[in-house]
Amino acid sequence: MEHAIEVKNLSKQFGSLLAVDDVSFNVARGEVLGFLGPNGAGKSTTMKMIAGFLEPTHGTVSLCGHDVLDDPIGLKKKLGYLPEGAPAYGEMTPTTFLNFIADIRGLQGHHRQERIKDVVEKINIEGVMDQPIETLSKGFKRRVGMAQAILHDPEVLIMDEPTDGLDPNQKHEVRTLIKAMAKDKAIIISTHILEEVDAVCDRAIIIAKGKLLFNGTPAELISKSKFHNAVSLIMNTNQSSAAKQALMNLPSVKAVEFEEQKSGMSQLLIIPEKGMSIVATVSKLVYEKGWEVGQLRVEAGRVDEVFRDVTLGSAEKLTEKEHLS
Repeated sequence: MEHAIEVKNLSKQFGSLLAVDDVSFNVARGEVLGFLGPNGAGKSTTMKMIAGFLEPTHGTVSLCGHDVLDDPIGLKKKLGYLPEGAPAYGEMTPTTFLNFIADIRGLQGHHRQERIKDVVEKINIEGVMDQPIETLSKGFKRRVGMAQAILHDPEVLIMDEPTDGLDPNQKHEVRTLIKAMAKDKAIIISTHILEEVDAVCDRAIIIAKGKLLFNGTPAELISKSKFHNAVSLIMNTNQSSAAKQALMNLPSVKAVEFEEQKSGMSQLLIIPEKGMSIVATVSKLVYEKGWEVGQLRVEAGRVDEVFRDVTLGSAEKLTEKEHLS
């Protein structure tokens, strides 16, 4: 698979602060990479170095074969970039702003008009094209920023919090657009919305304190959750205490927790050892005991729990393969 983005041993020092510490990863054409991390982790700094807006202290970045230091203009021609906040000229309308961007990108003639028309329709900003940008809502400003990023149909797209400020319907539209564009582009999206990783990303990386701690698929990420393959039971409260004891005696069961109790029913969460599948064993016990069960379901895992575990310093739980030096 061809790598459109190659990041090798990237570091950035601001005085005594090491904001990004020896980060390496690749992104292939046709791939969407989710970039995760807490505030101050180094996400935006890394993205700015990839986009050529910050010079690395150490390391290299290449986009479609163009080095960020040796060929910055060639690199930017291949790149669409939506920075944090998506700054624009407030006195301009989206119409004048996109034409300004088209001038900068060297778009001309019929192709220029077709690109503007296509982007306006895709981003769904037809209704605000003649309003000053400073009067637009945060969500529409964000969409205008995305429109400029994709106007020249770049091979590489880097977006910092692309759905920030959007309502649920607008978020769905943007996620659908990202997935559609990913067929022939390499895309990086920085996000703090964990559900977004599962919704649009083929792969995720987690960065904290400038270091890359995880690099894998969303499925691999969620499999690190202690709740991966956990079984949730909703049952009669009168039976729940005895059920908890019986469930704890099953092989491969690590713990049984009460999640909630109401209306005469209790929810038990049966947590397996090392993500093992226990649903068949639990189902068999339920049948044998004749418990009154309203629901039995298997959990995939909880990404927020894995995120906290990794970023708060429990990276030793990751396999050696998932560590990047």
